[in-house]
Amino acid sequence: MDLLRINTAGSVDDGKSTLIGRFLNDSNALTIEQEELIERKTKEKGLDDLDFSVITDGLIAEREQGITIDVAHIYFSSQKRKFIIADSPGHVEYTRNMVTGASNSEVSIILIDSRKGLLEQTYRHYFISNLLRLKTVVLCINKMDLVDYSEDTYLTIAAEINKMTSRFGYKPDIHILPISSLKGDNVVLHSDNMPWYSGQTLSEVLHNIKPGEAEVADFRFDVQQVLHVQNKEFTDYRAYAGRVISGSVSVGDEVTVLPSGIKSEVVELRRFTNTQQEVKTGESIQLRLKDDVDVSRGMILVKNEEESLLSKEISAKLVWLDEKQSVPGGRYLLQSGTRVVQCKLQQIEAVIPPENPEELHEATNLKLNDIAKVAIKTAAPAFLDAFENNRLNGAFILIDPQTNNTVGVGFSD
Repeated sequence: MDLLRINTAGSVDDGKSTLIGRFLNDSNALTIEQEELIERKTKEKGLDDLDFSVITDGLIAEREQGITIDVAHIYFSSQKRKFIIADSPGHVEYTRNMVTGASNSEVSIILIDSRKGLLEQTYRHYFISNLLRLKTVVLCINKMDLVDYSEDTYLTIAAEINKMTSRFGYKPDIHILPISSLKGDNVVLHSDNMPWYSGQTLSEVLHNIKPGEAEVADFRFDVQQVLHVQNKEFTDYRAYAGRVISGSVSVGDEVTVLPSGIKSEVVELRRFTNTQQEVKTGESIQLRLKDDVDVSRGMILVKNEEESLLSKEISAKLVWLDEKQSVPGGRYLLQSGTRVVQCKLQQIEAVIPPENPEELHEATNLKLNDIAKVAIKTAAPAFLDAFENNRLNGAFILIDPQTNNTVGVGFSD
């Protein structure tokens, strides 16, 4: 069965945790212990409807406050497909957690309270989903039971959604669904309360998404460790262990070591005791070259050497994740894969408001959750591709060298 990675997002109290619990319950994916937990917590709170949110709100603070703080990952399978769902928090101060949850996802589910319509977090979460180039975005207009399942309410909010999505150049597959996660309308089962809606349920949308095809991108191999073995079986054995970030490589291919630019031929691809003729994106292997060349951790092997990979000036979109504001000309560590280089935040070109990305404004520093176009100067090449061309090798994080906090996540232009 193929695997689908999903991220849920939305504002506070939009019902994300309840939706996931309802989805699992109606899909018959709950364990006996989880069913007992739901019933017990529902009785303790004196609620009329089952409290499904306790399935994902695992922290004591989350259950006491009835909110989501951490990113919870839920693993389950239906008869047709396996799912990993990341339940991201809705509070503005936890937007960084949403970025983390969405970065490994293929689908984003954004919840909207039918009584409130589109809020700041709705725009922010859609902007981030768009920035991360997620292929499918499902916008669920939730709590339809609280507006008497009104078609007019649904159409009004759907029009606002279409207006929001039309401002972006990148167009994912968009689905707009009227649901009630508390009552179960259009989550797994079709709703009798909304006869005017003839579209798919959330479960049908998720099951009908075609498996993502492997991205066609240039070969990038991130060297993590140099292996030098001397024994009876392996005499003067030297190989490079790492992960294929993108693309593929076969025995006999010529590769280039960056930053030195030295070329050599691949003579062996090995995983433990097995050798392979070809390896592809995501595989961790040890690679042996025909010549003894200077290769160390943090270097990268490519097939086609491109000048942009060696650039020390990076133009990027940056999401600021730290409560401490950025410093003009601040010095940070830029990390992508095993590569860590010193860098300087050279210029903040513009801050992008998610609710209206066309109205850019100037700023001298970045605050928590700001999204900006920036120019970064590095002390050594970071070997980054443009995120739009190769999302597997186009993202990076910024680290404060004093606190070791991750202060930003960036996407190279």
